[in-house]
Amino acid sequence: QFVESGGGLVQPGGSLRLSCEASGFQMEVYAIGWFRQAPGKEREEFACINSSGFRTDYSDSVKGRFTISRENAMNTVYLQMNNLKPEDTAVDYCDRHGGRYCAGGPCGSWGQGTQVAVRA
Repeated sequence: QFVESGGGLVQPGGSLRLSCEASGFQMEVYAIGWFRQAPGKEREEFACINSSGFRTDYSDSVKGRFTISRENAMNTVYLQMNNLKPEDTAVDYCDRHGGRYCAGGPCGSWGQGTQVAVRA
């Protein structure tokens, strides 16, 4: 149901723009989150956008550097990642929440993810 793309290898301070394309359900009625899993760590949510796109939430570790947005007509959610740091290295995934707001956990409809690697 989700296809993530846009990852890659960048140097510290660099930027990437990730895309998350949804299919098989009405994306416009769900909040969508970005999650990441670093080696040896559990998957964590670090950005979320509600169904209308008017409210966004970020973890403290990415606040001020990342921007989540959505284009419901294209069934796509984006993540602009600026000033990347080595600790941002992870496989990034998107998933929907159970309703319009960023509450509760993900539904578990995981795609393949996209690898983000930040190193000099």
